[in-house]
Amino acid sequence: MRASASAPVGDTVTDGRLVALARRGSERAVRVLVRRYNQLLFRVARGVVADDAEAEDVVQAAYVQAFTRLDGYRGEAAFSTWLTRIALNEAYGRLRRRRPTVEFSETVADGIEQGRLLAFPTARSPADPENEAGREQVRQVLERAIEAIPEPFRLVFILRDVQGFSVDETAELLSVRSATVKTRLFRARKLVRVEVERVLAPRFADVFPFDGARCAGMADRVVRDLCSGSARE
Repeated sequence: MRASASAPVGDTVTDGRLVALARRGSERAVRVLVRRYNQLLFRVARGVVADDAEAEDVVQAAYVQAFTRLDGYRGEAAFSTWLTRIALNEAYGRLRRRRPTVEFSETVADGIEQGRLLAFPTARSPADPENEAGREQVRQVLERAIEAIPEPFRLVFILRDVQGFSVDETAELLSVRSATVKTRLFRARKLVRVEVERVLAPRFADVFPFDGARCAGMADRVVRDLCSGSARE
C-alpha cells in the first residue's frame, strides 16, 4: 500500500475513481472509502450481530476482504452495495458460528436481539449541554426500540429510515423483493412506534408541567389582579 502522489484524493472524488486508485495501491483512496462507509457498515453489522465490539470487527474484516479482492469488483452494482454485501456476509457468518445449531431462516423468523446501536463518532459543533443530554436520551430510547425488533425488520428499518436507502437499493442489498422491503418496513415502523410508546407512556403525565413555584406564582398574580380590580371599583 502506498500513497498516490499523482492525483488528489478527497471526499468529493467518486467511488469509481477511488476504487481505481485503490487498485493501484493508493492508501489515501482506501482511507477516503473507509471514512465514507464506516457508519453504513457499522450500522448494518450492528443490526445483525447485536454487539458493538463484534460489529467493529465485522467492519474491519469486511474492509480487508474488499480491498484485498478489488479485482473481483466489476462495477455491476454500486461500490457501497458490493461493500455492504461483504459486511452482511461476514456478520451472518459470525452469527452462524456463534449459534451453529440454529439455521439462518430461524434467526430471521424469531431472532430478537438485545443491545444498543451506536454510530461511529462524527465531528459535531459544540452544543448546549442540556440540549445534548436531551438528544442523548432520545437516541437511547430509539436505539433500544430498534434493537427490540426482529433482525429482518431491523435491517430494513436501518437501511431505509436510518441510512435513507431507496426501496430498490434495500431490496438489492438484502436480496429480497421490493414488496418484501415495503412490508417489512411497515411492520418495523409499527414495532418501533409501539416500543417507543411503551417506554415513554409513563412519562406522558409529566409533559407541559405547570406546578410548584409556577403554579403558586399564577395564583398570586390572579389574586393580585382581583384585588386590584376590587380596589378600582
